[in-house]
Parts: sequence; C-alpha cells; structure tokens
Amino acid sequence: MFNPDLRGVLKNHLSRYSLVTATAKRAREISEHAEENKIIMTEKPVSVAIDEIIKGEYVIVEPEEIRNI
Repeated sequence: MFNPDLRGVLKNHLSRYSLVTATAKRAREISEHAEENKIIMTEKPVSVAIDEIIKGEYVIVEPEEIRNI
C-alpha cells in the first residue's frame, strides 16, 4: 500500500481538503489521458498523482480565503 509522508506537502497551510481535491482532479486527468491514448497503466492514477504532487511536478493553488481554515 502506498502511504507517503504528507507533512511536506501540507506545509504552507495547504488544507487536506485541497490536497484531496487536487489529487482526485489530477488522477482523473491521468486516467483520461491514458484511456484516450490507449495506454495500459501499471500504476494507479491516484498513486501517480500523489507522486507528482510530492515531487512538485503538479502545483496546488489554494484560494487565500480557505488557507487558514
């Protein structure tokens, strides 16, 4: 089971809600791209999305009004 340390991602007051929403959005994009191009994925789209977020390849922009919730 893929269980990354998310403390580094959640720094700078990024909410867990924003992280989950962005991960789901990116996973859908990855899945749709693979389906359109007939690519067989060996890794789950959610795992790929989380990995991209952790590496900084996909940046989450969170609105100011929800940063301090």
